[in-house]
Amino acid sequence: MANGELRRRKVKEQSEKRPTKSRTRKPRGISPSSVQTSLICLFVSGTILTTFIVLYTDDIPWYIGNRVVDDLAKRFLGYYKPVHAVVIDAGSTGSRVLAYTFHKSYFGDNLVLDKELFEYNKPGLSSFANDPEKGAAKIKDLLELAKKEIPEEYWAKTPLVFKATAGLRILPQEQADNLLNAVRELFKQMPFVTDKDAVEIMEGAHEGIFSWFTVNFLLNRLNSNPANTVAALDLGGGSTQVTFAAVTPASLQEKENIHEAISPTGSIPVFTHSYLGLGLKAARKAVISYGNGDDLNVTCDCVNTVIKNKLFQYHGNDYYVSGPQKDYPISMKIIDDLSEAMEIPVVDFVKCSKMIEQYIQGLSSQRKPPEELPLKAIFAFSYYYDKASQAGLIDFYKGGQVKVEDFKVHAQNKCHEANTDEPFICMDLTFIWLLLEKGFGLSLDTKVYLYKKISGHEITWALGAAYDVLTKTKVI
Repeated sequence: MANGELRRRKVKEQSEKRPTKSRTRKPRGISPSSVQTSLICLFVSGTILTTFIVLYTDDIPWYIGNRVVDDLAKRFLGYYKPVHAVVIDAGSTGSRVLAYTFHKSYFGDNLVLDKELFEYNKPGLSSFANDPEKGAAKIKDLLELAKKEIPEEYWAKTPLVFKATAGLRILPQEQADNLLNAVRELFKQMPFVTDKDAVEIMEGAHEGIFSWFTVNFLLNRLNSNPANTVAALDLGGGSTQVTFAAVTPASLQEKENIHEAISPTGSIPVFTHSYLGLGLKAARKAVISYGNGDDLNVTCDCVNTVIKNKLFQYHGNDYYVSGPQKDYPISMKIIDDLSEAMEIPVVDFVKCSKMIEQYIQGLSSQRKPPEELPLKAIFAFSYYYDKASQAGLIDFYKGGQVKVEDFKVHAQNKCHEANTDEPFICMDLTFIWLLLEKGFGLSLDTKVYLYKKISGHEITWALGAAYDVLTKTKVI
């Protein structure tokens, strides 16, 4: 027993001293196919999740799921299908080209806006009423910029449209037709896709609908609930439009002003009305011409007396505008720390306001917006934005929120300044205030959001027109 115990102890000691080899596993290689399979599984899982969110969660609009899935497809599957459209906006004060680049979303085949080219030239096409070929040459300059923006391989798939607004609407029919025909001949030379309706004078209602679409598209409000959309107020040179989704029975009864607007999730009934003659430049021309007939050298009570022979161009005419040279009011202004005062000539604000209100009431009485308008969040742009930023109501780059009353207060202030650098700002701000309050029935405490761009994209009806033409050409 003793010897056996001794042998077992010795064997145990030897085994403890014997070095042991660690067993290591050879790493397995990860095949590319495994990575691809994993990514596809991730993509499919994301698709299922976001689809569930979109379909069953009312608080999450369609575009969130759209963008999540779209980003997954773009990153992991290389899915990217660019789509382009070119729109010529022939306005009353200038012409613009907008060349849009979208891509088709993987989810739902909706279009996602990537970027746009925005360029313009002056004057408006209507200024070439007696020289249509010269006007078409100005449009050609813009189209050459679009050709540089869009890759040549996509030209034959890119729709091109030309839409004229108030500037051509008020021209005699023959002159307007001559301009349109000159542009049609130009389009025949272009490599983009056009049809028989590519060149036209756009109806005011369509201008309003496309503007409304643009604002709500950029704000991502075009989900299935029209109540989530905002109202769009577009102030051009020759006309202005009011457009909003019609929800209340009273609004929907306005049959002649109710239209179906396109959206990525279906059509939405909207109220829209275009007021020809209530554009900023058209109103300015009407006010300076008050009591002056067809004269081009005019005197206007809405202009300070220090203004003399200031040039204002409208529809090919050169007006030389001066303030009244007699019977104008005087204001006392402190000029230094010694509290000395001097007499400053000012605009008769009451007299000017009455003149402008009379003009607005004469045109806006044709159709007052329904009472639903003040219930909406109101986004205003174009000249609303330009004049507000010029007067210091908002930051020029950021935009902002104001009240209707702010336009009135700043109008009064500007009318009490003798400023030769801003000869028409008193008149313009007074017009905007009265248009909003007396023309559209908005109270002085109504909030108005003023922006030039949303998410880096220009607010213009041209975006809505681009989406519309892409829908009609079955790109979407």
